[in-house]
Amino acid sequence: MSFLQAIKSVDFYRKLKKDLQQELTEASAIGAGLSLMAALVMLFLIFAEFSTYLTPTIESKVVLDHFENSVDDTLQVNFNITFPHLKCEYASVDATNFMGTHDAGLAARVSKVKLDDAGAILGKHVDPKKEAKHTLNEKHDGPESALQLTTDNFEAKHHQYDVMIVNFFAPWCHWCQKLAPVWEQSSQAIGEKHTDDNLIALGKVDCTATESESLCIKYRIDAFPTILVFRKDDTGTTQHESYHGERSVNAITGWAEHFIAQAKKAIPATRTVDANKDGVADSHHATGCMVSGLLHVQRAPGMLKIQAMSDSHEFNWETMDVSHVINHLSFGPFLSEHAWQVLPAHIAASVGALDDKVFSSDQHIPTTHEHFVKVVRHEVTPPSGAKDPVVSYGYVAHSNNIQKAGEVPTIRLNYDILPIVVNYAEKRQAFYHFITQLCAIVGGVFTVAGIVASLMDKGVQAIRKKQELGKLG
Repeated sequence: MSFLQAIKSVDFYRKLKKDLQQELTEASAIGAGLSLMAALVMLFLIFAEFSTYLTPTIESKVVLDHFENSVDDTLQVNFNITFPHLKCEYASVDATNFMGTHDAGLAARVSKVKLDDAGAILGKHVDPKKEAKHTLNEKHDGPESALQLTTDNFEAKHHQYDVMIVNFFAPWCHWCQKLAPVWEQSSQAIGEKHTDDNLIALGKVDCTATESESLCIKYRIDAFPTILVFRKDDTGTTQHESYHGERSVNAITGWAEHFIAQAKKAIPATRTVDANKDGVADSHHATGCMVSGLLHVQRAPGMLKIQAMSDSHEFNWETMDVSHVINHLSFGPFLSEHAWQVLPAHIAASVGALDDKVFSSDQHIPTTHEHFVKVVRHEVTPPSGAKDPVVSYGYVAHSNNIQKAGEVPTIRLNYDILPIVVNYAEKRQAFYHFITQLCAIVGGVFTVAGIVASLMDKGVQAIRKKQELGKLG
């Protein structure tokens, strides 16, 4: 036996001789129809399998997070929050975790921007370089010279004087009690120096008195004492600047001289005055504050707390409004443009889940806003097959309002950094798997079609046989 004949002996696909094909095989309409259907089914399945082969899938798995060193035990927190009705002088930010650790260097990494009534930026808030020295033991034995203002006479007095500076106070306020004699002496000193009856006057409003309480509500007085400036040409939309400087007779009268000079047109009119020229405005017309910061916190449950605090004011918590807009809140380093393109849509959305959300407080009801955030680390391997994955931190958040008498209105952002990592990677079907599927499709459809054709052929033969025997009738 020759080598070629030996090879032919293992042929799995032996063919009928051409002269025997016509005798041993027979074509039928059923077979032709099934062949066409089988071909169409094969084409459809092959196309679907090819589409699946070209489309990658995302595979995810969850692993326990671990830290190589102490540096990895911290996480960056980025926040930017707008408070329309909380002044920068009062906005205090504190960070702590469940172990009681406070961030001592927090103030250096938090910036505040002053906003007006419309939310427009007025400039960066600068904390005083040194603590203001208020006169605490002043006495005034003479008659009261400051105007006693009520709802009935306020508007008339407002438009009677070119400049009217008003001290909104509460008798129970410790700081108001200390300011009272200083205010009377300042009023007396200004009155003696400027004898023009309609040039300037200092007034006062008792926010606890029935006849003047509505004035304090109208001008949103929630800190005592609050000193506001009113001008004769004010309209209903005018924003009044407030005084935050030193509370002494010399400081107040020196500051008031700027408004007298403005009224006399000796200097340009301005609503921001730095009387002692120390780089910190003594008065301005900002009513809101945008607080932003970048902190590094331990990977442990913690809290970021923002509320009104002052070492020279007392607050009326009933009217304190901490409504806010979370412009941005994220965890971890800021992502590059390439990273945003790599992240799947649902992960990208979770990176800043609270962005641009508005939270409002009910007026005259102390409202605390609680935000609970669960943070998860994601590692996404780019489709390019780069070794370093894109790392992001997504979170889910739940918010709640607490309204209770005696509650100090506060923003509490509670975060919990979960010790897990969710890995995402793009997975493509192997080429050998694709070829295997194609073979399975062709062989499977061909085999099934052959079985169906055989069954149908036998059925037809059985019917014909009965018909020949006359058993179908």
